[in-house]
Amino acid sequence: SHRTGLRSQKEGRVNMAKKPSRIYQIRVALDDIRPPVWRRILVPASCTLLKLHDILQIVMGWQDCHLHMFTIDGLVYGDPADDEYGDLGTIDEARCKLGEVIHRERQRFSYTYDFGDGWQHTLLVERVVTTEEASRHPVCLKGKRACPPEDVGGVWGYDDFLAAISNPKHPEHDEMLEWIGGDFDPERFNLNAVNAGLQ
Repeated sequence: SHRTGLRSQKEGRVNMAKKPSRIYQIRVALDDIRPPVWRRILVPASCTLLKLHDILQIVMGWQDCHLHMFTIDGLVYGDPADDEYGDLGTIDEARCKLGEVIHRERQRFSYTYDFGDGWQHTLLVERVVTTEEASRHPVCLKGKRACPPEDVGGVWGYDDFLAAISNPKHPEHDEMLEWIGGDFDPERFNLNAVNAGLQ
């Protein structure tokens, strides 16, 4: 009976180690930007929405300087302390895991960053994968184009910014180049750097 107990304990440890986990493949895209700025990421179902916020900041290229929120099936998730008057009924993102709010493939939800500039991101759950393999998730699989600069003025401000830096004759060309630090390539995206940041 002692041996049986030891064997069952050992089997329990093995079964625990191999317990399947869900991984979500999610495409993240900035709304109203053409050509599109997007990323494809893998995130475990055990990830909290607060952690997903951190992941999105890294993969998109934001600097986490502003407030944010998620909207999922009509409910708002974020930091309740940011919902000063309680108007939004904000649910604490730190207490909510992805597996509790993602229920199906092709589900869409939104992530808003910087309520002033109003950057809206649409997140599309492309695939739900169940795996027993130890993974290095989260990871970014692919992406296109640079994240707009912080405080550029939202979609319309970004359009004006790109027009200014691409035309040496534009009245704000020099001013905008100086503001951005001398160089900005809207096509630049470094997958290796993003994944290094996720590590």
